[in-house]
Amino acid sequence: MDKKDLQKLLEQVASGDMKPEEAMLHIKTEPYKDMGFAKLDTHRGIRQGMSEVIYGAGKTKEQILKIAQLMVEEQEKTVLITRMSPEAAKYVAKFLPLRYDEISRTGIIGDMPKPDGVGKILIATGGTSDMPVAEEAALTAEIYGNEVVRLYDVGVAGMHRLMNHVDDIMTARVIVAIAGMEGALASVIGGMADCPVIAVPTSVGYGANFGGLSALLSMLNSCASGISVVNIDNGFGAGYLASMINHLEGKRT
Repeated sequence: MDKKDLQKLLEQVASGDMKPEEAMLHIKTEPYKDMGFAKLDTHRGIRQGMSEVIYGAGKTKEQILKIAQLMVEEQEKTVLITRMSPEAAKYVAKFLPLRYDEISRTGIIGDMPKPDGVGKILIATGGTSDMPVAEEAALTAEIYGNEVVRLYDVGVAGMHRLMNHVDDIMTARVIVAIAGMEGALASVIGGMADCPVIAVPTSVGYGANFGGLSALLSMLNSCASGISVVNIDNGFGAGYLASMINHLEGKRT
């Protein structure tokens, strides 16, 4: 159950279409399910508007399946599994209708919702090598009901590629700028856009990139205003935050 389901339930009680006792049965279920190896947060959708997500890395394929099955039983409309190995995806797909994106290693069970955000979320990358992180961010945003515009391989090594998409930058509600190497893309976009920019450093780069640390420090030290930075390769965190911003009431574009 999420916030929309709860509101609909309360409206049915208010209109007399449902008895309070019936509504109570829907609401009073335990706020989490203790599975022994995991505790599924079944009330997260009510608290935050977004249901719990399965982080696949470090979990066995059997554990992922059991958690996903319970989420489906709890009537979660869409189940998101991040950092999911191909082996785990193949196993889970035997039991549940899983769609798997190999680039971002993301698994999806259920229907994708219709976009209901205020505007558009722009996902931009410095290079093609940043696409795994970008697709994790894009799919996360789409699963949470956002219209996403993808703008890939527009890094500072060829500024004309980015400048050909000024309209997309200027009309976005929130932008996710993803880059490795020195991470300059976030500063460039941050100096152009009039909306929040979420910077994502990636581990793409040669030795002195230090696994994304150079891009992280560059983004943290950006002189452009309105930029926030998430952890290295954290596409999910960026997509989630972008969705929260895009669902805040305000000026529509």
